[in-house]
Amino acid sequence: MTAPVAIRRLNAADPDFVRHLDHLLSWESVSDDAVNQRVLDIIKAVRERGDAALLEFTQRFDGVEAQSMAELILHRERLELALTRISAEQRSALEKAAERVRLYHERQKQGSWRYTEADGTVLGQQVTPLDRAGLYVPGGKAAYPSSVLMNAIPAKVAGVPEVVMVVPTPRGEINEIVLAAACVAGVDRVFTIGGAQAVAALAYGTESVPRVDKIVGPGNIYVATAKRHVFGQVGIDMIAGPSEILVVCDGQTDPDWIAMDLFSQAEHDEDAQAILVSPDAAFLDRVAESMARLLPTLEREPIARTSLEGRGALIQVADMEQACEVANRIAPEHLELSVADPEQWLPRIRHAGAIFMGRYTAEALGDYCAGPNHVLPTSGTARFSSPLGVYDFQKRSSIIHCSADGASELGKVASVLARSEFLTAHARSAEYRIKN
Repeated sequence: MTAPVAIRRLNAADPDFVRHLDHLLSWESVSDDAVNQRVLDIIKAVRERGDAALLEFTQRFDGVEAQSMAELILHRERLELALTRISAEQRSALEKAAERVRLYHERQKQGSWRYTEADGTVLGQQVTPLDRAGLYVPGGKAAYPSSVLMNAIPAKVAGVPEVVMVVPTPRGEINEIVLAAACVAGVDRVFTIGGAQAVAALAYGTESVPRVDKIVGPGNIYVATAKRHVFGQVGIDMIAGPSEILVVCDGQTDPDWIAMDLFSQAEHDEDAQAILVSPDAAFLDRVAESMARLLPTLEREPIARTSLEGRGALIQVADMEQACEVANRIAPEHLELSVADPEQWLPRIRHAGAIFMGRYTAEALGDYCAGPNHVLPTSGTARFSSPLGVYDFQKRSSIIHCSADGASELGKVASVLARSEFLTAHARSAEYRIKN
């Protein structure tokens, strides 16, 4: 007999529903004082001692006895070798996924623009790529080639000349499919370093590691804490929380499908969150039965069970209108609209990192090969954040080219405003250009 999954049941009709929901959603990625101080010490050491500190930390934390930084650098030739070492099936999957990701992101690329006013003044915007981007990739047994594609390809589409990847190799363990993904995605150099020390090296540069303009990619609490501390010195993508999925279903999708969609995020880690919202109470019961039956078949069953019982929920709502309201309050990383006519409800969705439309669109397809980026805002930040994209690797400069007549007219306006702010030099600088 299958053991039930002790996942909480909520009902939007409950007077305390909002309080219970907010409690369910609360999650803080807070470093304790010890982690914070350790990270600060590591950053300081890398800034002061450069490569020597990187070698010391790599020996201490990863068990890699490198005597020089040259031993920790992998060039394009090594990445190309990795591509020959993986199976033909893996290579084909990587290349197909990479092509879809590239095609999608090509549509995001922004161009420069300008317009000319009647007096000849030209205004516009120049769009240029970052000079260098840094990609952090977890190492060792954790293999995330899909993350390499999702982080590196938008940078290359944006026109970034150099993408540098850092990946730890605990006890010298190199993951060939991760390196193969780096090759397919166009990564230029790889440094086999990790942790807060790798983030510090990318942010400030060392004798061997070049300083980058932006650091992207997931990592553990030390990596996340280091990214917080170097932000401002470099750009970062985001501080990502645990994986999340919210499924809104009208009760007509196969409950086994929905159960497995929920598992697809719950198996990430114990803090991941999987929530199902439906107006059909009997359907929630059927999904619960499917979960109890299917959960023991997962390799990562203990992790998924902890996630579901700690942060998961089955939520009953009055109707689809209320389901959309709940979805907007949650602002999930991944939202599945597993309904008969998802286009009908799409305009009601204001906050979601990625929206998966219809019964056949499993969230897992977005993780690997659909095309859109899988680096998405978590922990409710979809209210104000967007998926990683080409625009994250481009910057915009304003262009202002005044004609003599334009400078004269604008100077009159600027003069009044500057003098109202008691900034005399501003006013006089503009006034010099005013025609008499």
